[in-house]
Amino acid sequence: MGKIFKSLALAVVCIFLLKGPASAEDALELIKDIEVHGFAATSYSYNLHNPATPTDGNSQNRVYDRAANSFQFDNGELVLVKETPKVGDIGFRTDLNFGSSYPYMNASNGGAADKTNDFDVQQGYVSYNAPIGSGLQIDMGKFTTHIGAELIDGHDVWNYNHSRSYLFGFANPFVHPGVRAGFSFSDDLSVMGMVANDPLGKEVDNNKGKALGAQIAYTVSDNLSIVLNWAGGNTADGNAVQHSNFWDSVIDIGLTDKTLLQLNIDYANQEGSSNYVSGDDAEWWGASGILRHDCSDWFSMNFRAEFFSDMHGTRTSLNTTFGGSKDRGQKLFSFTVTPEFRINQNMLFRVEYRHDDSTAMAFMDQNNNQLNSSQDTIAAQALFHF
Repeated sequence: MGKIFKSLALAVVCIFLLKGPASAEDALELIKDIEVHGFAATSYSYNLHNPATPTDGNSQNRVYDRAANSFQFDNGELVLVKETPKVGDIGFRTDLNFGSSYPYMNASNGGAADKTNDFDVQQGYVSYNAPIGSGLQIDMGKFTTHIGAELIDGHDVWNYNHSRSYLFGFANPFVHPGVRAGFSFSDDLSVMGMVANDPLGKEVDNNKGKALGAQIAYTVSDNLSIVLNWAGGNTADGNAVQHSNFWDSVIDIGLTDKTLLQLNIDYANQEGSSNYVSGDDAEWWGASGILRHDCSDWFSMNFRAEFFSDMHGTRTSLNTTFGGSKDRGQKLFSFTVTPEFRINQNMLFRVEYRHDDSTAMAFMDQNNNQLNSSQDTIAAQALFHF
């Protein structure tokens, strides 16, 4: 908890540093422009294999819903933000997260040594809307990745399904410490460029190189938008420096005024990281489709189908022995159904059924042995935001 108070104090200091020396009246005027937001998510997940002990990781190849047959407070988030809508504006954003699910996984994905932490600064950056053209938005600090269709849930955005896709969990990074700049040519076309420490999202760079990233977002029509993303650069694994590239595309199609189809395609590679043959390059790729239909003002149905190939065994870390041989790589399939109930404008409740399949023995059985090629889970989750 001490880290939370330190981070809050640091955020307050940053607020006043943005303005420099100021009178009490100026300080109060600045505070009025700062928005405070909150988000909370809690859930229960049940694995139909009913593993012997409901420990974290028994629902395998999952991200935030890894604990089988267990209640958990996924995440509580406090956000302080000063927006920069006008040219010349300065601002900041700080997302403080506490919980048993999101912070744990986000920190470990970023390369933290201690994966037991239940606190994480998900985002923290200073912003400047530079007077270039209609405004060049510059953010410097740590921010969530621009890659992928699914996002880390927060007060301003959450995903259509409770569980995360394989593409979210294994195909892409989570965050990037660095600097990014975004520019809008029109209401329909925008671009973004990024320089970051590491393509995998590590907090501290571990080699001399830097990662680069880019995004092109184009709204074709009222019913069609396309986003193309890329990130690439060097990362170190021991004494070896490896180069990674992530390519991503997200297509949103409005089939009707109440039905949305979202398509996501990812491809990535990393030199010298194959678990099959030492020194070989690894690659992974996948695709997902999410269909959302608003049945009424208070109820929606969400469906997701996806495929993820990790045949070099790089991202899903499969290394099991079955039938006298090692299974390192796998192909994963899943289908998810998520009914969503909106209790009011600040709270929603959803239930979920998900079926997973693998070409390898990738899932736990009831005795905690990794001897199943499929997995079925049901879950319930409540979200609150303001």
